[in-house]
Amino acid sequence: MIIGVPKEIKEQEQRVALLPSAANQLARRGHSVVVEKNAGIGSGYADEDYVKAGAEIVPEAKEVFARADMIVKVKEPREAEFPLLRNGQILFTYLHLAASKPLTEALLKSGVTAIAYETIQVNNRLPLLEPMSEIAGRMSVVMGANFLAKYNGGSGVLLGGVPGVLPGRVVVVGGGTSGVNAARMATGLGADVTILDVDLERLRYLDLAMANANTLYSSEANLHELVADCDLLVGAVLLPGAKAPKLITRAMLKKMKPGSVLVDISIDQGGCAETSRPTTHLNPVYVEEGVTHYCVANMPAAYARTATQALTNVTYHYIELLADLGLEGACEKQPALIGGINTRDGRLTCRAVAEAHGLKYQVPF
Repeated sequence: MIIGVPKEIKEQEQRVALLPSAANQLARRGHSVVVEKNAGIGSGYADEDYVKAGAEIVPEAKEVFARADMIVKVKEPREAEFPLLRNGQILFTYLHLAASKPLTEALLKSGVTAIAYETIQVNNRLPLLEPMSEIAGRMSVVMGANFLAKYNGGSGVLLGGVPGVLPGRVVVVGGGTSGVNAARMATGLGADVTILDVDLERLRYLDLAMANANTLYSSEANLHELVADCDLLVGAVLLPGAKAPKLITRAMLKKMKPGSVLVDISIDQGGCAETSRPTTHLNPVYVEEGVTHYCVANMPAAYARTATQALTNVTYHYIELLADLGLEGACEKQPALIGGINTRDGRLTCRAVAEAHGLKYQVPF
C-alpha cells in the first residue's frame, strides 16, 4: 500500500502524523511512504530523516493525495484539501465531524473512507484520543495560570497561593482523561481543585486516586454554586463522536469574578460552554462576561514534538493493520476500527455524527 503523509495546513498546526521511525517500519513491511516536503519540520523531523527511513519526499500535497491509497493526518482536512480526496481512498485522522456539517458533507461528496481517531473505542476507552487529551488537560492549567496573570488581563491570582494566602480555586467539569490530567496539574501547583462528573463510579475512583482533589456530582445547581468563587474553570466534557453538551451557561459565567479564566478543552467537539468559539494559538483568547476564554481547537500542537511522538505511539498499530490487510481485513482482525469509520462510499456511518447534523445513518459494512 502507498501511505501518504501531507503537511498539516491548519493554522499553527505543527504536528505530523507519522514519525520517521514509523515510516521505516512500514517500508520494511513492503509499503511505500510518501511524505510532503517539510511535513515534519514543526515537530523537529527534517526531510532527511524520512529519506533515511525509506520514505519518499514530494514537493506538494497534491501529489501525496493523488498517489496515496491511505492518507494519514493529524487534523481534519481543510477546505483546500477537500477536492484532493477521492472514492476508495482511506483517510485516517482526527475528524470531530459533529462540530462541522460542511466538513461532513465534503467527505460524503468525496466518497472517501474516513476513519476518525477519536471514535475508535476499546473496552470503553478511546485509546487514540487519550494521549492528546492528556496533553490538552495538562496544558489547560498551564494556560489558565498564565492568563490569570494581571499583565494578561487576569485577576492576578496565583493558583498555588503562598504561605499566608489561600490558593486559587480550580473547577474541572468532566472526570475523563483530559479532566483528570487538568486536575493533576492543578493539584500539583497547590490549587484548591474540584472535579465534577455524572458517573458516580468514576467519582469514587477519583476520590481514591486523587486525595488532594474534591469530587462533586455534576449538576446545574452545583455548577452555579461553584463557578461564582472559582478562578479557573476547565471544560473537559466528552461524548464520543457527538457534539459536546453546553453544560456551562452564560448565566454561570456572569457569576464568575472579573479576570477569571475558562479553558474549554471540548472546543474540538463544539465546546461545552455557551460562550465558547474556536480560537487559534496566534490569537488564543477573548473576553465575554468579564471571563477570559481560551478555546484553542488544536491545543496539543503547541507542544508538537511531544504530541507527535505520543500520537504515533497509539496510531501506528492501526496504520500497520490497514496497510497490511486493507480496510475489511483490518476491521476483521481489530473490530474496534469499525467504530472509527465515519464515512464510506458517500454514506455517513457514525450514528453520533448523523444525529448531530440530522442526516441519515448507515452501517459501514
